[in-house]
Amino acid sequence: MKVIAGVIKWLALLVAAIIIGCAIFISVFNWNRARGWIDREVSAAVERPFAIRGDLTLQWLPPDAEASGMGRWLPRPRLIANDIVLGNPPWGLSPNMVEVQQASISLDWMPLLEHRVVLPEVALAAPHVDLERLADGRNNWTIKQSTGKPSLWRFKIDRLVLEDGIIRVRDLGHKLDLTTELATIDGQRPYGIGFRTHGNFNGVLVSGRGRSGDVLSLENNGTPFPLDAAMHIGRTTIAVQGTFTNPLTLAALDMRLYLSGPTMADLYPITGVVLPNTPPYRTTGRLVHSPRTWRYEQFTGQVGSSDLSGTLTYHADQPRPLLEGAVVSNLLRLADLGPLIGAQTPGKHASGGDLGRKPPPQPPGKVLPVAPFNTDRWRALDADVKFTGRKIIRGKDLPIENLVTHLLLRDGVLSLDPLQFGVAGGQMVSNITLDGRATPMRARMQMSLRHLKIKKLLPEVNLMKTSLGEVNGDVALDGTGNSVAALLGSSNGEVKALVDRGSISKLLTEYLGLNVGNIVFYKLFGDKQIEMRCAAADFGVDNGVMNARTFVIDTADMSIGVKGKIDMKNERFDLDIKPEPKHFGILSLRSPLYVKGTFKHPDVGVDAGTLLARAGGAIALGIVAPVSALLPLLETGPGENSPCHKLLKAMEHPASVGGATGRGSGNAASPPTVHAPSAQVTGPFGRPDGAP
Repeated sequence: MKVIAGVIKWLALLVAAIIIGCAIFISVFNWNRARGWIDREVSAAVERPFAIRGDLTLQWLPPDAEASGMGRWLPRPRLIANDIVLGNPPWGLSPNMVEVQQASISLDWMPLLEHRVVLPEVALAAPHVDLERLADGRNNWTIKQSTGKPSLWRFKIDRLVLEDGIIRVRDLGHKLDLTTELATIDGQRPYGIGFRTHGNFNGVLVSGRGRSGDVLSLENNGTPFPLDAAMHIGRTTIAVQGTFTNPLTLAALDMRLYLSGPTMADLYPITGVVLPNTPPYRTTGRLVHSPRTWRYEQFTGQVGSSDLSGTLTYHADQPRPLLEGAVVSNLLRLADLGPLIGAQTPGKHASGGDLGRKPPPQPPGKVLPVAPFNTDRWRALDADVKFTGRKIIRGKDLPIENLVTHLLLRDGVLSLDPLQFGVAGGQMVSNITLDGRATPMRARMQMSLRHLKIKKLLPEVNLMKTSLGEVNGDVALDGTGNSVAALLGSSNGEVKALVDRGSISKLLTEYLGLNVGNIVFYKLFGDKQIEMRCAAADFGVDNGVMNARTFVIDTADMSIGVKGKIDMKNERFDLDIKPEPKHFGILSLRSPLYVKGTFKHPDVGVDAGTLLARAGGAIALGIVAPVSALLPLLETGPGENSPCHKLLKAMEHPASVGGATGRGSGNAASPPTVHAPSAQVTGPFGRPDGAP
């Protein structure tokens, strides 16, 4: 046993002597003599030129107490090389991929036995790095052997320390060319590096500056890396401040994010998220990243004159990413939502497009928006977003409040289910579906109007300010086209409206009946309200033309019938209005009226033929007997009550698409029936059950 113990003792001493001797040899060896061998071996391994053109030295570092196995007892070598050059592949855009003034590299011994090169820290002084990727996906930072087989060796860098230098990134597939200049800064902990970036991306200029930490951990070891930067990408400004722990996966990313620009559509080439062509915007919030998910939490901002707040989450799902969340606006300017429906916003707001692409101008004679929906990107993203607008500003002509909608985008089909808001003291609930997969786009709409107050619906019409009537209605339309104008101009379906249990200005009815004597009387002694027994409208819509199947207004004093059509394709009116007073009237010029002309320039007037005939009769009688000159102007009231009970009965049936044309279901061209909105309404047109 003593002999065995002695042998072990001497073997241990021999191994220790060999190790110490090797350490001494390594320490005193002139490593510059090994540069040629290192250059050849590295060049052969990476199959591209490599050279150490300056001095090469080696130092010893103390053992790493956190290492496993023998690593915690063995000292670590640190290699210091000056003037290093690593070339590019033959297809490279520049001669060299990396040029470094000085590199300090520490090495772990034990992983070498497993064909792993573990570098705990790599410090680069004045590096010039050129990262390149071609349009076919080849890049110069992935090293492969010419045989196509991966190398047996694996490389791992735990920490990267950068000092002054330049990093250029060129990606031909994404049209990206950025150059970042690095500079060491002092006294700004935790920041150690300042940087400035310039270049272009997708044809637009990119510039920015910021600061970051000087030690970047490339592993998920929980070490935060600070970043504070602001970038300008075309017309978009992006600023971030926060930390992350791994640049490859952006693990534990927690940033304050600020965004601003003239339109959110400019964000598509940056983020891949399809957003509408909005007015100028700005927003700030907290950006959090986890695997395959980005979350923009508790953001606040403004679009045009409207405020926005909420939380949005982006999931990198397959086959399409998903954007979901909820957005709230406490003060919403309705004009800021114009781009969502294809309407242009005046002034510079209308200049927005995808990276400067302008929408077509609205023709001078058109009222319905002609700007096209940008459906080509609807299949790049799915969405499930709820939106609430609490107070809406739309000027004085039509008050709107409490806008609520649920936007769903699935495989190119956009749905607003429901789109609901308060208008004129009532509610509008609709269900809208836009199929962006079809060419041209196909749209379906089902809408219900409940309890709209006439005096609030037309607040600028003085004669309506005292009206007590309510408007209820149903709309069901189906159309094709890539703009609001095209959709309405090709639509088929029905439009129904009803006003009952209301009142109307007496002076207004006298105007309609051209009863001059009564108009003068009520102008002198004041207006009054008369009962509106019924007002009902039923239009069949066929290929964009609204034909008045029933359109009547019935009061205690007068019945008013309307016939004709409204052409939405050509934006023209062609309506005839025939008032029938029920009582005796003095100086009555009872004559049909008409509404013609375009939507933008309507022409309202009196049927001149009938009016001249009555005036001519008065003149002829006046020659014979002056007293009898008033006889043709006396109204004996032949009008009869309108069949309101029949209209009410018909209006109990909800509107349906295709009801205008009567085409059978077997016709392939017949549009499908649109189901009623999801909102529940008590009784027909919002009336309580049992109401007349």
